[in-house]
Order: sequence, then C-alpha cells, then structure tokens
Amino acid sequence: MKIKFLALVFCSTVFFGQNIQNNPTSNHGNKFEQLGTILPTPNVYRTGSGAPGQGYWQNRADYDITAYLDEDKRILRGSETITYYNNSPDDLEYLWLQLDENEQSSVKNAGYDSESFLPKRATSDDLKVSDLPAKNNGFGVNLEKVTDASGKALPYIVNKTMMRIDLPKVLKKGEKITFKIDWNYNIPNRIEMGGRGGYEFFPEDGNDLYTITQWYPRMCVYSDFRGWQHNQFTGRGEFALAFGDFKVSMNVPADHIVAATGSGKNFEEVLTSAQLARWKQAQNANEPIEIVTLEEAKKAEKSKSKQRKTWKFEAENVRDFAWTSSRKFVWDGMKVTIPENRNEVMAMSLYPKEAYNLYRKFSTKAVAHTIKTYSEFTIPYPYPVAQSIEAANGMEYPMICFNFGRTEKDGTYSEGIKNGMIGVIIHEVGHNFFPMIINSDERQWSWMDEGLNTFVEYLTEERWDNNFPSRRGPAHTIVDYMKLPKDQLEPIMTNSENIVQFGPNAYSKPATGLNILRETIVGRELFDKAFKTYSKRWAFKHPEPADFFRSMNDASAENLDWFWRGWFYGIDPVDIAIEKVTVAKPDFTTLPPNREFIYTIDPPLQNDFVDISKIRNKEDKNITFYTDTDKETQDFYWRYNRGQEKVDSKKEYRIKADNLQTVPEKERAAVEDIYAYQIDFANKGGLVMPLILEFTFEDGSKLNDKSSAQIWRKNENKVSKTYYFKKKLKSVQLDPMRETADIDTSNNFWGEIPEPTSKFQVFKQKQEGSARGAANGKVNPMQAAGKKK
Repeated sequence: MKIKFLALVFCSTVFFGQNIQNNPTSNHGNKFEQLGTILPTPNVYRTGSGAPGQGYWQNRADYDITAYLDEDKRILRGSETITYYNNSPDDLEYLWLQLDENEQSSVKNAGYDSESFLPKRATSDDLKVSDLPAKNNGFGVNLEKVTDASGKALPYIVNKTMMRIDLPKVLKKGEKITFKIDWNYNIPNRIEMGGRGGYEFFPEDGNDLYTITQWYPRMCVYSDFRGWQHNQFTGRGEFALAFGDFKVSMNVPADHIVAATGSGKNFEEVLTSAQLARWKQAQNANEPIEIVTLEEAKKAEKSKSKQRKTWKFEAENVRDFAWTSSRKFVWDGMKVTIPENRNEVMAMSLYPKEAYNLYRKFSTKAVAHTIKTYSEFTIPYPYPVAQSIEAANGMEYPMICFNFGRTEKDGTYSEGIKNGMIGVIIHEVGHNFFPMIINSDERQWSWMDEGLNTFVEYLTEERWDNNFPSRRGPAHTIVDYMKLPKDQLEPIMTNSENIVQFGPNAYSKPATGLNILRETIVGRELFDKAFKTYSKRWAFKHPEPADFFRSMNDASAENLDWFWRGWFYGIDPVDIAIEKVTVAKPDFTTLPPNREFIYTIDPPLQNDFVDISKIRNKEDKNITFYTDTDKETQDFYWRYNRGQEKVDSKKEYRIKADNLQTVPEKERAAVEDIYAYQIDFANKGGLVMPLILEFTFEDGSKLNDKSSAQIWRKNENKVSKTYYFKKKLKSVQLDPMRETADIDTSNNFWGEIPEPTSKFQVFKQKQEGSARGAANGKVNPMQAAGKKK
C-alpha cells in the first residue's frame, strides 16, 4: 500500500445545544422539567413507560441469495429473492432498498461533500487533475435485472445509494410480495479506498482476504415513527434494517475458507475429512480447537486452486448477513454455554498467519467472554454462532465481525496492540446486542448503537482483566472532550452525519453518562435492572431514544429527565465549584508546568486512575476476572503488568508529558474552633450533578456525604449546604473519586489538599501502529525480553 501524505480535512455542520428551557429568564424551572414537551407522544405503538404498545408492528424481509466470487477479476456477482411482509397498517405503493456499495462510486455516491484545503505536502500520486464532471471509477452496484416472482420486469429508479421499486399494485396490510434482483459490482481495495467491505491484498504471498459486507440490495426499514428510513449512506451513519431469515450460497475458489452470518449447512461437502472431524470435536471443546490449522493455511496460500466450491449458510431472525473468504485463514472454535438460557454457542475466530500469535491465544476466548458478559447485562445471547475475523479493521454484523490485531514478523507484539485487539473484539462482538438484536436506527442515532455498546464493552473489559486500560467509560476520561469550546461540540441527540467530534460524541459521552448513572446517580442494582428491562423489551424490535429514556425511568423509579436533558440534549459540561466556605475561601494555585520525564522501554500499562468501577468489581466476591481463571490468557504482558517479567530498565528515554494533569496544592484553611460549616457551590459548567463530598478532620478521620442532583432544582446556578460537626474540619474535597466528569478539578477543594499521587495523574500517550494493527518500529517489552509468548 502506498503511503499517502496529502492531508485531508473533513468538516461538517455544527449543531449547538437545543434550546429546551421552559423558564429561560429564571434560575430555576429549566433543568428539572420533564421531557414530555420534546419526546414523541405515547401511542398504541410505543407507550409512556417505554415499552412497545399493544399495536406495535414491524415489517419483515426474508432473503434467498446466491453469490459468485470471481477472485481473478475481483468481481462479486449475486442473485437474490426477497419476500417482503407488510405488517404495517399502511398501504405501500413502492419499496425502498439500500445499495451501499454505491458509496464507493464516484458518480453514484450520496454526494455529502466535505470541504477541502490546499495541502501542506503531497506525493505525486495525490496530485490528480480534477475531473469535472466526475468520471465513473467503475465501482458501485450494477443492476442486471429486477423482476417479480414470475420473471416480469418491475420498474425501479436509483437515487444515489437508494433504490425504489414501484409495485404493480398496492401492498396492503398483512400481504407479502416476492421479487428478484440480479446484480454485480467490482470489489474495492478496502485498505486503499476505505469502507467496510472489500479485499485486502497480501503482497508477500499474493493472496486476498475478502470481507463481503453491505453487499446485496437490502430492504430499508418502514416504521411507525418515520415511514421509510432512506437517508443516504455516506459511510458514517450505519444502518436501519428489518429482521428476516436468510439462505445464502457462496461459490468461491475451492481452497478458500468461508465464514458467515448463521450456521454452515454443508461443511461435510467443503471441508476435508480431517477438518470436519476437528469441527465436530470443537463443538464440545472447552478450549479452542484448530479446525483449519496454521500449516493447512500456509499450504493453501501457495496452492491457489482454480477449482470451485459452494458454501451454504442459513440464519434465522437476523437483520443482516455478511461473510468472509480467503485461503489464508486459520480457523479455531470452541463451545460456549450461556448460563441465562443454556444456549450452546460456537465461539470461533478466523485469521491469517500474520495474526496467529495474538488471535490463537486470545480471540475466541474474548468472543466467549463477551457474549457471556453481555448476556448477563442485557439479554441471553440467542444465536448459535459468534465469531471474530482478523481483517485489519473493525466492523460488525450478526454473528460475525471484523477486527484488527497482527504481530510483528518475529511473532512478538506490544501490550498496546494486544489490549487494542481485545478491546475491539469485545466491542464488535458486543454489537450483536446493540444494534443487531436491540435494533436501533443507526442511520439516525449513532449513540443508540455505538454509545450503548461502548458502555457494555467497558463493563466487559472490566470483567476480562481488572487492570484493563479502558479509555471509554470512567467519568474522568471524558473531561478533555467536555471542556472543548462550544463551537466544537454538539448534543448526543444529533444526526450521525452532522457530528464533528464523532468518537467522543457517539461512543464516549453516552457510555460515560451511563456509567455515571450506574455508579453515582442510580446505583448498580437499580440501573442494571432498568438496563436489562430496556434490552428485554426491545430485543428483535426497533427502539427509538424516547423508548430508552422512558424505560430507564420506568424500571428504576428514578426521574432521570434532568440527566437526559442535560447530558444527551445539551452540550454544557460539568464544572461544579466550591465557591465559598463561611470560615475561609480557597486560594487556588495554578497547575505546574509540563515536565520532561525519563522512561524505560514501554513500562507496564497501568490505569492512570483507579476508578470506582474497578474498586467495586475487585471487592465484589461474586465477580471473577477471566484472566485470573484462564491461565492461557496470562501472557507475557499479563505477567509483566504484575511484575513477574523483567526487561532491561537501564536504557533511558525522554518524553514530554504534554497532557499531564496534577492535583494542585491548596493553602491550609484556618478553621479553628468552627463547628458549623456553610459551603456555597457554583454551577459554572451548566450541567447539574450530585454533590459528592469527602470531609477530612484534624484527627485524621473522614466522613462522606452525597446530595442528589435535585438539590439544584430551585436554583440551578448556586446552592449552599450547612453541616454541623463536633470536631474540627480540616478539608473538603468535592467529587473525590472523579465520578461526575467535572472538567475543572482545581476548584473542587477547600482546606489542606495532599500532594497528588500517581493515581490522580492523567497521562495521554499516542499509540502508534500500522494500518494492520502492528507497531511501527518501536521496540516493545516482549522483544526486549526475548520472549514470543
């Protein structure tokens, strides 16, 4: 792959916080008002409790597809029969389908342009004459035939990434229609062109690895809340899809291994006798069994058969279908039993030799851990298969996902790559629940997909390893985003295409908000019940934001409209200050300047702050951590992190910690003989939160107190609270465990503040890695120690 130096700038429309105040000229009556004026009115389809109503309906689409992968020409040809069921009360005159591959076309894409600027530097390959009008680059869907079940042509029109079929007669409630589409498209190089599906070429052995995704014309969702969801596909806002059953046959080169959504139906025809025997063995194994071995994969890389085989898969009640094909694959699997429903699942992984030392050890076990943990927090995993495919990127589909994670050529890997791989596997496998089962509209609301999933990903990472360096979930990790200028922010409740800071907005902020609710506002027991209630209510259905907000309120008996209003509909940050104490005022000093540190080769990755979740998880005797029980996952870095592996610590490097934040020292407040303390708080950021206080007394004892967010309900800007103690107070600390995402902790203290410890120091460090998930030239501790396992 050629290195591109041209800087591309992507910008989008900025949306500010919605003005949803009821009493904007006053200091109260705004933040604690109900959302009833802005949420949709409950009806027979969706109730005020957040549950589906008695009249709830959704349409269905079943698919019977045959596909032909032409590896020489890198073309995919397909033919599908769709049976569409109209369960709505409406008459349908036409149907809308998605043609996602048109995103790769220079002439048929959505046309959502981004501004661009003169580059600071560029290679000659980047300098191409602008074609006006644009010339067809040859990518996108080529429709060959669209007919009814009898073969009669149906009229249709393509609008960019959408296709409308005009029906010969109205499709009424309770009726179904069957029609057929034949199509083909040139498979793009997804490493060079981007996107979710395509091929990756391995020049070392001359083979391709195909991820076939968004590859067939797919029915749009027709719903009670918006009619047809046919927003154009730009590559960001993902998908809204109907549930149905799939029967799919894929004709590929005979030495390819295929994995797909659903269960394989003809393994006895496409596997060797030895592979089939290992497949049967894996179905009862508690450790991953290599169904296709490393040696078999290496041998296949050299064979490049010209013969063909057809693989057949079936899947029931899924919203999509994806598959992968390559002769490079090693394939392993084992059985997992879901305790909640006793469902027996095949957890599997497929990966090229370039990822062997990572994927063979961790991938399938991470898949198993994910579906079991998500089942505990949401609903029991219902499908027969869950699998992770190493394909240099991350993307999710029912029962199959694609993730990065490759080693150096000598088989070693960095701790960052290992943890990044495990994190992305958990995230993408977790998408089976959000949105593959709890089927929200990703095209409109990315946070209902990415945000909810990132939250449960965080819970699952915590259960994998109590030392796992999670970066999305703990409240303190969202602070840098929350303190950005407001012209760089938009509410979570913003359409996917219009978000500037997409990662923090759609992933981190929703996940962090839910963790704050769980740990600080609602409590684990009430929150977990409410979250499971929402998941159960909307499994295999199409929820909207109001359904989530209402379900969480309903099942917890907590009126959380103030939180949804502030955290999801607004852009104000949390910045609560101890503004005044009756006996003394705080004297805030400035933060110390940035420093240059001496470091050795990649020290063990430690959590920069031991957040409240880790502490409670470790104290909970009912929680066991996966890596503590499975010795096979205790690799070099697991031991290194715990001081059981040593590397050369004599060689020194220097690094400037630009983002280091330390807790500032405060002047000791003289509070002699004062036993009544009025503390005045100021809401400087705008977003209300509970007041969490830690009092330290001169005799060394401590007391803690928490006032709910409702303390701000009569004055949203300033509140005071008086405490009476029989001993002298030495200091007050606001939000001691950094639970509220307060963006300025320098105004959270009064009195004597101790020197900061390492757990309060916040470091940020870029992790450099190639596009395929390996580090770029930096010596890792495994290499320094001469270890490969």
